[in-house]
Amino acid sequence: MTRKLLSDYGMVLVLIVLCVLFSVLTLKEQTPEDSAAVARLIEQINSEFKKSDIILAVGAVNKDSAPFAEKLGEELGKKGFGNTQVVVGTPRDLRLALDDIGAKGGRLAAIATSGNVTKWPMIELIGEKYPEFSGCKVLVPESYIWPDFLKRSNLLAIVDRIVVIAVIAIGMTMVIITAGIDLSVGSLIALSAVISTLLMKKMGGLQASGWIVLVGFLAGILSCGIVGGLGGFLVARFKVAPFITTLGVMMMARGLAFMITGGFSIYQVPKALPWLGQGRSLGIPNTVVLLVVLYAAAHIFMAHTRLGRYIYAVGGNKEAARLSGVPVKSVIVFVYVISSLAAGLGGCIQTSQLNTGAPNIGVMYELYVIAAVVVGGTSLSGGSGRILGTLIGAFIISVIQNGMNLLGIESYTQQVVLGAVILGAVLLDKARSGGGLPGFLRKKV
Repeated sequence: MTRKLLSDYGMVLVLIVLCVLFSVLTLKEQTPEDSAAVARLIEQINSEFKKSDIILAVGAVNKDSAPFAEKLGEELGKKGFGNTQVVVGTPRDLRLALDDIGAKGGRLAAIATSGNVTKWPMIELIGEKYPEFSGCKVLVPESYIWPDFLKRSNLLAIVDRIVVIAVIAIGMTMVIITAGIDLSVGSLIALSAVISTLLMKKMGGLQASGWIVLVGFLAGILSCGIVGGLGGFLVARFKVAPFITTLGVMMMARGLAFMITGGFSIYQVPKALPWLGQGRSLGIPNTVVLLVVLYAAAHIFMAHTRLGRYIYAVGGNKEAARLSGVPVKSVIVFVYVISSLAAGLGGCIQTSQLNTGAPNIGVMYELYVIAAVVVGGTSLSGGSGRILGTLIGAFIISVIQNGMNLLGIESYTQQVVLGAVILGAVLLDKARSGGGLPGFLRKKV
């Protein structure tokens, strides 16, 4: 019973443990910057200051404190605080604003801010640097203890990071279940990106409609499907090793991407292009909606259709499957086509996220995709694996990378850790197929 639970839900438990670990390690004092924090600060200002007082709403450029300061300044203006000034920028911008107020003989009543702006030396030492503002109060929303890992923006970043990898991993899971491998997916990302954006550029460029974007995406995806189908045909018909076949396809696809663009990125793309990778529907990122739909469909396909069962049968024993009437060659070609189509879709998503088509994107993605599939419990020997397990594996990889980034761990150390995780997953797979850990450890060299 325990072994079955660990087999079915072990990776989920690993993901939960990782989330708890990084939550504990990233516990920090947080300053709220939402609309509720703005409302509380306005209420405090309204009770403590006059409408004629000079108040600075300060935010750091490209940080969460910037929209906070802008919203605060806007709301204070509506409340009748006519001398409110909004300063969004760097410490130098704040110093210039303070110098200007001092030069005009003004009396600064308060600085309202949030986040890392409170640590600016100009704010911490304002009484020393500007004696005339010694009575100035620094107002910040009441802080609380919360992990950086569990911040909404960080959780969205984790999902955003895995979307392309998780989409491609659907096809890779099917390939690996048949005891194959596909090294070409990273290069197919680039091929899809340049074909789709080049077509968009030729059919209208910046002024092209959303339908042109859709046509470009379909062209990029179908082109990858054709390339993947040729690779799958070589594997199925001539029994060429999948590793060698897809290695050749990988090199050809990357070369084609550079040949098509001349080595340059394509920037003249429609304004509607970012909708898929950056847009939202009902407040939910479109990429998240797409990911849920794709995994639900893939799970149903693999678990409840005849072709899905054929894929498992081919991976378990090709000869037995053939004798049972399974069209082995057709199944093998099918899974490589699906893997390539998924890579093409991943290229479209990344193109939409970057808002450009570049021939050098997708480098090393094949390794991350394979890692997600293996960590998710799919056996490299073929015959077993689960689509939803692959999604968990993708989350595990992303959570580990994100957590190490939050902790400030160097990139080369991260590579060591991720490599160790992959090796651990492979050893776990071997132990599982060898009758458990005791049986695996008793094996003779």
